[in-house]
Amino acid sequence: MAEEAQGRVQAAVESAVQELERDSIRSMQGAMFRCSARCCENSMASMQQVQQCIERCHAPLAQAQAIVTGELERFQDRLSRCTLHCNDKAKDALEAGGTEARVRAQLDACVAACGDDHLRLIPAMAKKMKDSLAALRQ
Repeated sequence: MAEEAQGRVQAAVESAVQELERDSIRSMQGAMFRCSARCCENSMASMQQVQQCIERCHAPLAQAQAIVTGELERFQDRLSRCTLHCNDKAKDALEAGGTEARVRAQLDACVAACGDDHLRLIPAMAKKMKDSLAALRQ
């Protein structure tokens, strides 16, 4: 049950990230490469100026990647805290004399609930990332 919930969360996150990549990041990558090519075409610029120009071209994409990575890390941290709470509850139940089978079932149900709760957070997280990336392009 817990593995099933984990699979659903993972699939939903991957889908959201793929959509974000397709709709936002890919165009930013294209712009970065075109910008970098223009830097290299400037025959009057020094090697250092070309390098600085290329770095400026890469900056928006690096910011975008940092935004996505940060949001995914926060999401993963929240999910991990939820499952740690479930583990703590299971440990407490075992120490209080609960049977292993019953505690295992409670743990699975708790972890599945964590997955379901976090599954509902994914659309808002994806929208936040999309809005943040749109603000970068302005």
